[in-house]
Amino acid sequence: MFRSLVACDPSPDPRLELKIAETRDELEACFRLLHDAYVAAGFMVPDPSGMRVTPYHALPTTTTLCAKFEGRVVGTMTLIRDGVFGFPMQSAFDLTSVRAKRGQIAEVSALAIHPDFRTTGGWILFPLMKFMYEYCTRYFDTRHLVIAVNPDKIELYESILFFERLEAAVVDHYDFANGAPAVGATLDLHRAQQVFRQVYGRKSMRRNLYRYFVDVTLANIRAPVRPYHTTNDPVLTPALIDHFFNHCTSVFAQLDDRRRMLLRSIYDAGVYQSVLPTVKTPAAVAWRRHPRYSVRCPAEFTPMAGRQPPSVGLNVIEMSRRGFRAECASELQLGMAGHLHIELGTGRHGFVDCEAVHQIGRDRVREYGFKVVRQDEAWLECVVALEKGQTHSDLLQPRSTRMHDRPSAGSPQHDESDQAETQVPAVA
Repeated sequence: MFRSLVACDPSPDPRLELKIAETRDELEACFRLLHDAYVAAGFMVPDPSGMRVTPYHALPTTTTLCAKFEGRVVGTMTLIRDGVFGFPMQSAFDLTSVRAKRGQIAEVSALAIHPDFRTTGGWILFPLMKFMYEYCTRYFDTRHLVIAVNPDKIELYESILFFERLEAAVVDHYDFANGAPAVGATLDLHRAQQVFRQVYGRKSMRRNLYRYFVDVTLANIRAPVRPYHTTNDPVLTPALIDHFFNHCTSVFAQLDDRRRMLLRSIYDAGVYQSVLPTVKTPAAVAWRRHPRYSVRCPAEFTPMAGRQPPSVGLNVIEMSRRGFRAECASELQLGMAGHLHIELGTGRHGFVDCEAVHQIGRDRVREYGFKVVRQDEAWLECVVALEKGQTHSDLLQPRSTRMHDRPSAGSPQHDESDQAETQVPAVA
């Protein structure tokens, strides 16, 4: 019955636009649409701002998608990748089994469609879901999705998208949704493609969710423009953070010290100092000087002359000036030195001399940490661009490659292989 509701239009109305919400007006429209939908469903009490803004929206690892019709926001969805705050749903659901699997995780949250477009056969919902699927698989480096939904909606997600419940029991009181009951579920996007083919592969075009998600190209989707193979699209400038989290709402004022310190660990204090919440009980702790940035760059590692294997393919998933982390299907010897040829972005290539220094996991696809011994100008230019950029659009601007350029912002995961030198507030 649920699958009979599938209606995939391969050529939606050209007035429909699907994109990342990145301007103040777009974000505000998404937050207002979400607020009204949540209040109507009883998932939150009305906020004086008329918006639903959460601490997770402040993270550079969170992306808000929007559907616009004739320039008006009529649908929204938020994707939250694992970051310093974890996931909203982990307060009520055990994600251990999902975390144990290979691949990045993202929580799908904050879905809302404008009331004027809820009875139109899903022609906003399905394009928005298509955009979500495409963004997660092509841009967000995500394999596993997790959701927490009201029990009366879970069968729709199970039947149409083949989500699997995390546990049989329903959580009776989910704080993130104003104490409403909730069911947790997960979807492996790699496996989902096979299931979609089996279930939908022979259906007509309008019912064929497999072809719609995998093969169809929607001209309505405005994909992010990325000069480098980064995996996040941060949009929050200091001005936007100040507007949404300090002036319009009291989100920052309500944060405990732990979360205040975590925010300060991922945003550069020099640029964001005046808009980030102050820490009430600061304590000094060593923090890494060289942050690592999330990327997915294909590369080839060639060991020094006479070493085996002659060359292996890698996927670089984090990088910094001093090191990088990479996935590799072949087994490498620790201490092995060689040369790395990496595709930093479309038409952008870099070369570094490096050494494998540690291994993470021993599964079919292993992860290795490498120390950069010598880097070329392209690698350095890429890292400096990531360090200096406040938002994803900043990477489109030319950047200086001077070694003494000071990092300004980004969405780093701090480098565990470098010496701990800089003193900043502790993370409790």
